[in-house]
Amino acid sequence: MRLFNRVTLLTPESVELEFNLAGIGNRAFALLIDYHVLGVIVVVFLIAWSFLSIQLVELLAKLVGADNIGLWLAAIAILTTFSIYVGYFVFFETLWRGQTPGKRFAKIRVIRDDGRAVGLQQATLRTLLRPIDDILFIGSFLIMLTSQEKRLGDLVAGTIVIQAEQPAAPATFPISEPARNLAQQLPDIANLSQLLPDDFAVIREYLQRRGDLTSKAKSELSKKLALQVKDAINMKKLPYGVPPDQFLEAVYLAYQQQSSAR
Repeated sequence: MRLFNRVTLLTPESVELEFNLAGIGNRAFALLIDYHVLGVIVVVFLIAWSFLSIQLVELLAKLVGADNIGLWLAAIAILTTFSIYVGYFVFFETLWRGQTPGKRFAKIRVIRDDGRAVGLQQATLRTLLRPIDDILFIGSFLIMLTSQEKRLGDLVAGTIVIQAEQPAAPATFPISEPARNLAQQLPDIANLSQLLPDDFAVIREYLQRRGDLTSKAKSELSKKLALQVKDAINMKKLPYGVPPDQFLEAVYLAYQQQSSAR
């Protein structure tokens, strides 16, 4: 297996995106960090639950005289611990668009097979199958043996783990003056930080290849992309009188300038 394996994904807009796969080393490092964070959370919960359980056992024993209260409290602790385990990965991968604290530190990210960000369904499926992948080492074997380095959770959820940082290729297309002016205004009226690197790559690929499209295909695709980008950066509507192409040029330029300033 190569040190850095690459994969090409086809987006719903029929744009090909190429990514570096995360690799088993980066994934193991991210998981180690996540399990340490999870361990701290679980230990804090169990300590707090132990103190609370002592009080509950004494109180409930006096009220109902039950002999198996301790077993019920232990069962609740186990169920809550599992919920914390599942909730940790589902919460962060959904909120942080494919990243947990460990993945963010290791600079890797989960995406869907079509290059889009993972949602609640994909994050939940991956997490529920994680114990099988981890305990039985099925995940490690599948990552090493499959071409796209997928563990069982990825195969079922339709996801893939990639390196998060994607180099932005320099523009090889002209950007109109109205688009440059709009790019200066966008940081004040839109949340460009919501754009993922692969969203940016889709815009770049379209702008580079639009000259090869027919007028009808160019018109339809530019409108579709502009509406999707508008929603992604939390704009209520497209700027009045601005053609979709100019809007995409402005977003491309504004995002590039904002990334360079970080």
